[in-house]
Amino acid sequence: MRLFVIPISTRRALIYSRAISKGQTPKELSWTDRATGKVAEKWAQWEEAEKGWKKHLVTWGNRVQQRIPFEEWGLKSIPSLNAQRRMDETHGTKKIDVLFPGNAIKPGKLQAILLKIATERQELHRKKMWWSFIAAPITAPIALIPIVPNIPFFYLVYRGWSHWRALNGSKHLQYLVENNLLNPVSFPGLEDLYAKRVSYAMQTPPDQMPISSMVEDLAKKEDRLLLRISDAKKLASILDAPELSLEAERAIAQVEEQLKPKGPSTEEGHKKDT
Repeated sequence: MRLFVIPISTRRALIYSRAISKGQTPKELSWTDRATGKVAEKWAQWEEAEKGWKKHLVTWGNRVQQRIPFEEWGLKSIPSLNAQRRMDETHGTKKIDVLFPGNAIKPGKLQAILLKIATERQELHRKKMWWSFIAAPITAPIALIPIVPNIPFFYLVYRGWSHWRALNGSKHLQYLVENNLLNPVSFPGLEDLYAKRVSYAMQTPPDQMPISSMVEDLAKKEDRLLLRISDAKKLASILDAPELSLEAERAIAQVEEQLKPKGPSTEEGHKKDT
C-alpha cells in the first residue's frame, strides 16, 4: 500500500491510495470489492448502449459521480484497516510510504494535513451513510412499476456504500497517522512538476527562490489553484498510477470551479438597478 498526497490548490490536497496490491488474486478480495467489480462490469456494458433507458441512466450517473466531492473519492481509495490486514498480515508493523512534493507541502506539516483529511469529514460520512441506508427501503415500491428500474433505490444504496467506504478509509488513515506508521517521501518527479506550478502561483521564477522559502511563502498565500487539467495525466505517469488521472481531473475541476470569482452580490445588483 502506498499513499499519494497531491496538492490541488495552495490549501487543498487530494489523497490517493492503491488499495489492491499487484499480487492479489480475486479470491482475496472482500465481498464488497467483488460486488463492486461486478457492478463496474455491468456499468461498462450499459455505457455501450446507443439509446434507451440504459444510455440515459449512464449519462445521468456519470454526471452525479462528477459532483461527488473529490475528498470522498480520495478517502474511498484507501481500503479499510481490516481489508488491508487481510491482504497484508504485516500491515501495522511497518511504515507506509507517503509520496508528496516537498516544494509544495512543508514536510513538517504533512502529518497535520493528513490528520485533517482523515478526520474533518468523518461525521458527515457517518450521517450520510445512515441516512442513505435508512431511506433506501422507502423507495422499494417503485420496483413494482414494470420495465422501469428502481433508480432511487440503487442511487441511495450506492451513496450509502460510498459514504461507508470513505468513512472506513478515513479511519484507516487516522490510525496510520496517530500510530506514526507513515514514512514521508518527497518524490523528485512531483517536485519537478510543482516547481513550475508553485513559482507560477507565486509569480516568482523557480530558480530565484530556495525550496524552503517557496513552501513557507506558499502557505501564506490565499487559496490558489496549482494544477491544470492537463497535469492529471502527467501525475498518473510520474507516479505510475494510471487510475489517478481521473481522480486528479475531477479534483482539479471541482477546486477550479470553487475558486472562480463570485458574481456581484444581490445588494450590489440592486444598487446598479436603481
